[in-house]
Order: sequence, then structure tokens, then C-alpha cells
Amino acid sequence: MAGQIEAAAEKLRTYLRELKPGARALLIGELERGLLHGTSPAGAELVLSELRRSLREGQSKSARFGDPARLFFQPLEPFLVDDAPDHKHRGRIARSALEPMWLWVSNTLLPEETKAYGAQVEHALMAGDTDSAEEHARGFQDLVAARITAMLEGADDKERRRLNVQLGTSRALADVQALRAILHSRSSLATLGAQLPGHITSLTGPVLESVKVHLDSPVAAKSDLFLYSLVLVMSKLAAPWQLLRLATKAASSDTAKRIAETPYAVAVEIVLEEVDRRVRELAADLKSGRGIAVSALLKEVHDALRGLRSELDLSPETAWGKQLSTLRAEVSRILTAEIELMPGRVRRLIRPRPAKEIVAGSKLDADEVTETEALIGFVATCRNYASELAINEVTQRTFNELQQFLESGTRTLLDTLRGESGGDRAFRQSQVDAAVRFCAKVFGREYASLLAKAAEVASHDHERKVATRA
Repeated sequence: MAGQIEAAAEKLRTYLRELKPGARALLIGELERGLLHGTSPAGAELVLSELRRSLREGQSKSARFGDPARLFFQPLEPFLVDDAPDHKHRGRIARSALEPMWLWVSNTLLPEETKAYGAQVEHALMAGDTDSAEEHARGFQDLVAARITAMLEGADDKERRRLNVQLGTSRALADVQALRAILHSRSSLATLGAQLPGHITSLTGPVLESVKVHLDSPVAAKSDLFLYSLVLVMSKLAAPWQLLRLATKAASSDTAKRIAETPYAVAVEIVLEEVDRRVRELAADLKSGRGIAVSALLKEVHDALRGLRSELDLSPETAWGKQLSTLRAEVSRILTAEIELMPGRVRRLIRPRPAKEIVAGSKLDADEVTETEALIGFVATCRNYASELAINEVTQRTFNELQQFLESGTRTLLDTLRGESGGDRAFRQSQVDAAVRFCAKVFGREYASLLAKAAEVASHDHERKVATRA
């Protein structure tokens, strides 16, 4: 079952990677619109996450593993995270750490055994025997887990530092320990995964009761297995922050003190680390200028921060309360910096320019217009979450500034479109077209439609003037 799920997930990733840019943009737009309006189909969050990952892979040239490595790492899939390998991930491994980890296993830990394993898998797959290939993978996973255990038991500080160099990250020891723990517990985790729903929209009522029963079993109570079981549950949640509900149920309380006395205290820490990861992901996507599904990602961050505040009673003096305050402050800082830049980006694109500044036949950069349009929509989305994210004042001020500039600027653009001719006309028209798109985000489609008609009339007026002169 686990192999079938991973195969389906890999097919989805391949399909999304092969989509043409236009089709990908349409899919992202529809999924994001559905999420923001509460009309998205089940699993939309997962597809958007894969789309964001495929865009990053396109820029970073992430590793493509052969079948032996892919089968070996298959049990790790629910625990992989798209983040820098040096960041803290409780119960997680950065996806970017897999390639150096495989090279370490292949070249240092078990070089001869890895060659033999690779040959066995390739032979089995050539014969169409996937069951045999998976059996070889399980045997090799057991061998790797045992060898890591033996290595760690006898490792001194010098050997552990060498491991950091070999894997290229300061978290090499933690990643290797996580690899061992997941491989060692893979059967129990696979059993738990089969017992859980494939996708949990809301962790409440009977679903919450059932999940907790599985997690409270004697097998899952083992320290390593319990941590990874919680992460496995979170991977199935439409809203990862809902993992907190297991902690409040176990404590029969929402206070930090009572929750800290239960094994489920780690669930709060996992959620805080996940929110921190999403905040950094939001910052990176905004900085990149791609504008891909950032509104949906912002909604996830907002909902998680609100969930932490509403599900838990976290006083500012507690360690968790301080973490939450830090996260809210960081989100406010990131968004404020981005929001304040928006009017300048719009002004730079559509400000009326004298003819001497325009290169004959030139137009606005289409990609820059698209990015700016997306980020205007993002600022508009920020208004919906301004209170929770402490950006009320800057969002309102910036949006008012945008409205005033677009109202005055578009009138001037229409006037120049009526009067200009020659080599600068294409540029003037591209400015008006951009203004129409920006106004659709700020004032709505009806306003933008009226502006487009006014631009068409202005263009016809100019043509009539030219024809009259001729």
C-alpha cells in the first residue's frame, strides 16, 4: 500500500513538472482562488505544495535518483521537508539532504553492499518483478540501519565532525539518526499510515478519537516511533496546525503547563517548527518575485498562527508563547517590507514618461507586469489577514496609495494614448494594458472593463486624428 501511494505521488510530481508554464499558471490560479474562497477540492493544498516544489526544482536542479536510491528512501517520503538542510526539523529530513546521504551510504558506509543492492534491484525491475525489488530494498534498509547503529555507538567527536563534512551540513548527525529511526520503525509507521485516513480535512470528533487511539498504542509509545507517528499524522492533515488538538485532548486542557506534562507536548513543538518553516518559505517566495501561490501560502501561515492562539492558552511568559510572538513579529516584518515596496513597483511601470525616455518599439517587460499583478493581488489578500498578522496600518495606507495613483495615473495614460504617435506608441499601449490588469486587482473587474473600453476609444480617437491629417 505504501509503495502504491508513493508511486501515485511520484506520478503527480512528474505530471506537474511536465506542465507547460501557461497550464501550470492556470492550475495554480484556480487552486489558489478555491483555497482563498473555501471552494477548493480535497487535496488542493497538497497539489499547490507540489507545484511550489516543482518550481524550486526547476531553479535548483534537484537530484533525480535511480530506482535503487528511490526505493531505499521510499519510507522517508512523509518525513521529507523542502527547506535548507541546516534548519531544525524535528522528526524531518530536508529533501536536499538525500543526495549527499545516498553518496555517503554508497561510498563510505556500505560501498560493496550498495553495489550489490543496486544490481539486484536493477535485475528485478528489468524482469518486471517489483515485489522482489522492494524486498531487496527492505533488506538493504535493515542493513543500513544496523550499520548506522554500530557506527554511532562507537563514534567519537572527530568522527562526528567528519560526518558533517561528508554530508555537507551541520545537522548531519541528526539526519543520520533520523534516517536510522525511520528505517528501523518503517513497518510500524506503514501500519499506522494504512490505519489513518488518506487525507484529514478536520481533526475533530470521531477522527480525532480514532487517531489518538492509534497513537496511544503500546507500539507507538516508543520514543522514536511516537515522534515520527505524530509527523506522519501531520503529513495527512489539510491544516498541519490541527495536530495541536491531540495535545489539548491528551492534557484535557489548553494550558501550556498541563500540555507540557504529557508526551504530546512534542506536538506543539512540531507545529511551531512547521509554522516557522512556512514563514521562511513565504519570505523566500516573495523575495524571488515569482508570486506563485503566495496568497495561499499566506493563508496557511495566518490560519496556523490563529490556530496556535485559539487552540492553546499561551501566556507571553511561556517558552511557546515567546516563540509564537517571535513568529508573528517576523511575519509582520516580512509582509510590511513587501507591502511598502508595492506602490513603487506599480509607479515605475505605469508612470507617464516623456518620449525621450522611451526606446522606439519597446514595451513593458511582460514578466515584470505579471509579477507585479500577482503581488498586487497578494497585498489585497493581506487585507483579509491584517489583524492577526499585525499589518493593519501599513496595508490600509499602501492600498489607499495604490488606489489614488491608479485613479490619477490611468487618466494621464489615456490622454497620452490619444495624442502620441510614432515609435513610442507600443510602449504607451503596454502601459495602459498593464494598468487595466492592475486595476482589476484593486478596483475589480467591472472597473477594469470600463478602463479597457476607454483605452479602446482613446486608440480609435488617435487613429481618426492620424487619418484626418493624412
